[in-house]
Amino acid sequence: MIYDVIIIGAGAAGLFSALSLKNKKALLIEKNNAPGRKLLISGAGQCNYTNNCDLEEFLKRYGSKGRFLKSALFNFSNIDAIKFFKKHEVKSYVREDGKVFPESLKAEDVLNTLIYCCKESGVEFMYNSPVEKIMYHNEDKFFTVKTSKSSFAGYNVIIATGGMSYPNTGSAGDGYKLAESLGHKIEIPTESLTPVYTDGYDFKDIPGISFENIGVTLWRSNKKINEFKGDFLFTHVNISGPVILNNSRYIEKGDVLRVNFTALKNSEEFKNDFENLILTSGKNNIKTVLKKYNLPRRFIEKIMELAGVDEEMKCSQLDKSKRKKLTELISDYPFKVERLGGFHMAMVTKGGISTGEINMKTMESKIIPHLYFAGEVIDYDGDTGGFNIQAAFSTGKSAADAINKI
Repeated sequence: MIYDVIIIGAGAAGLFSALSLKNKKALLIEKNNAPGRKLLISGAGQCNYTNNCDLEEFLKRYGSKGRFLKSALFNFSNIDAIKFFKKHEVKSYVREDGKVFPESLKAEDVLNTLIYCCKESGVEFMYNSPVEKIMYHNEDKFFTVKTSKSSFAGYNVIIATGGMSYPNTGSAGDGYKLAESLGHKIEIPTESLTPVYTDGYDFKDIPGISFENIGVTLWRSNKKINEFKGDFLFTHVNISGPVILNNSRYIEKGDVLRVNFTALKNSEEFKNDFENLILTSGKNNIKTVLKKYNLPRRFIEKIMELAGVDEEMKCSQLDKSKRKKLTELISDYPFKVERLGGFHMAMVTKGGISTGEINMKTMESKIIPHLYFAGEVIDYDGDTGGFNIQAAFSTGKSAADAINKI
């Protein structure tokens, strides 16, 4: 028997491509004993499956890969995703920051809907079956998919095996090896949406202290190569928050992140303002004066400790070197990157199957006909906030729609 479609990987992309097939005999092969393991832990188990921002904003949330995803996202948008789940009696909850969750805040409701729709479409599931090899028979125009148990034949194959993040869910880069064996180039997989560990981390005793919409500049070999704005968080072991997570795709070991913890434009602006404040506040404590900048109390105490400034010191007692040190620590703090959080911490994978070898409208390989890709196995990565699951749905739908037209 030859299947019309064989889908490899029962995550968000694989499930959505499977349920989107029409009148096709489809086999969905999964290496785990159940589908959607990573989906179940997304959004801390609440499944932030998309975002409510407009599509133009959506496209900006994938770095340089927005252009590649444009057709897929317009074909099946965030609004389409919300309507899809509503149709299947899963109401959505839109948070103030635009993140969209199932109203129940249970990832199981999203996963169960996807599984139900697959079964309604007659999709056959095969679990505990890691795929070891794919062969394309050019003359006869079909594939042989070999698993650890047996082999299957299909006219079309969709590789939707995910990346390498959260390997305990089964994401181990299997799809890269399969695609490479079929002639595809793999962009080196690295961690993305991950916190950053820094040399000599000084803030382990103030975990949970956060800052809203502050500026971060990225330096490499003493040259500024990027700058970002967003929310920042100290944890007990590293720096995190959306401004770090979303831009970890650009960060490398040895880079320096300079952080301006104030609302002022840059360190020069802060320096001028701070010096004027010190000059006009001679009798006041420095700690009291620093509260003007709406900095968290525990952060001010830590910065004063690092600068060697006594908490009771008055502004009139602050010498030039201490003033300079405080200015740097508050408005231009240098964090030297020791490493990114590993794949066990990264929410998604940067890198994967080269987008230059994939038709962006159909997700079909430009090298092997009737071979398709969907989801995180492809070289794109989105910001935190529902952008990655939406892209998985959208690329899966594009692949299925292209096969439906055959």
